[in-house]
Formats: sequence, structure tokens, C-alpha cells
Amino acid sequence: MITLYQFPRAWQIPNPSQFCAKLETYLRMAAIEYRIVETLPVAAPLGKLPYIEHDGRKIADSRIIISYLQQCFGDRLDQTLSERQQAQALAWQRLLEEHLYWVCMYSRWQTGPENWRINKQAIFHGLPPLLTDGIASLYRLRIKSQIRGHGIGRLPAAQVFELGRQDVAALAAALADQPYLLGDQPASVDASAYGILINLLACPVASPVKEYALAQPALTEYCRRMQLRYFPELGEPEFA
Repeated sequence: MITLYQFPRAWQIPNPSQFCAKLETYLRMAAIEYRIVETLPVAAPLGKLPYIEHDGRKIADSRIIISYLQQCFGDRLDQTLSERQQAQALAWQRLLEEHLYWVCMYSRWQTGPENWRINKQAIFHGLPPLLTDGIASLYRLRIKSQIRGHGIGRLPAAQVFELGRQDVAALAAALADQPYLLGDQPASVDASAYGILINLLACPVASPVKEYALAQPALTEYCRRMQLRYFPELGEPEFA
């Protein structure tokens, strides 16, 4: 069985980590049996969550993990995609994971004391109280360095949020007349889209990008559709 190492759940969504939510969604979409171990990334391979253990191996990075799962269990979601759809899936994945993700991280880790308080409570609440502030602050410095290294952290906040709004507008346009990113049937890229969008729309961190996204019915309906289909025990997501 797959052992999935990830952050604890929060906010009535699968996970406060976009990539943990992505990977668990993929496991459910592909009907692969797994168990969860809740942890922090202190001893994780590559220093990040999620990662899995399977047949004595530890495998990190959600992209590498999904490729491994497809090899072990078969490609249960993308095998019928055309070359055009495969190209579209890759382009959407890059927009989601290499750009919109960082806009969301900027909101959580770099803007305002209230956003940071909410984020810290969700991620680090399992630590002993005397350790929480120190470990959380060190981790925050590391994430802020990564955001700056990406490049988006070097921009004024207004420009960051405008770039995020453009990403959200593109996703809303794609989902305006179809239930999933590539059409009538879900594909593995929908695990990525749901993992990132549910963390934008249903987490209590405020930003202009979130405000804009909440005004796009195609996006809220998409997240509701995905959550009720693959995480029915969580109920409907609460958007606020």
C-alpha cells in the first residue's frame, strides 16, 4: 500500500498544502489505495511535502510521484488523451504549479500579519507551543527566499496580484463551458487545478486574487464538483 506523508488537514479541504491536496486527489481519482501519515517536512526527502513510501522506497515531488504511480498502477486517467490534450494539460500544469501557486504562496507567507497568523496556525499547530514560533519563523524565511528566487517576490504587490488575476481569468474562461479542464472527463491535470484552486478559494487567507476568483462561478462550481466527487466526507467547500 502507498503511504502518503502530508500536512494535517485544515479548513474543510483536503490539505492546506496545494501539492499535498493535488497528490491525494490524484490517488482518489486513480482509485489507488493509500494511508496517510500526518507530518512536517523536517525529515522529508527534498525537505518538502508530500512524499510517499512504496515497496521500501521514498519518493518525493508530486510530479515524480504521479509518474511513478502511473508506471506501477497504470495510467488510469490520461491514456485516452489526444496529443493536443496532452499539450494543453502540460501548459495548464505549468500555469498552475509554476506561477499561480507562487502568487498564492506570496499571499500566505509575505503579505500581512493576519494572513501569516492564519497560515501558521494551519501548518504548525501540532508543534509544542514553545517551538511553534521559532520553527514557523525559520520556515517562513525559507519560503520567502524561495518566492524571491522565483522572481515574483521581487515585484510590488499590485503587480503580483495582477499577474495572478490573469491566471485566474484564463482558468475561468477554460471552465466556463465544460466541467473539467480538458472537457467532459477529469484528467490528472484536474488534480493539480483542484489542489491549487481550492487552496485559493476556500482557505481564509485574503488577497485581491482570491476576491477576483470568488467572483468567477466557473471556478467555485469546479471546486465544489471536484470536492463532492472525490472528497464527499468533507462536504461542500465553504468559500469566504
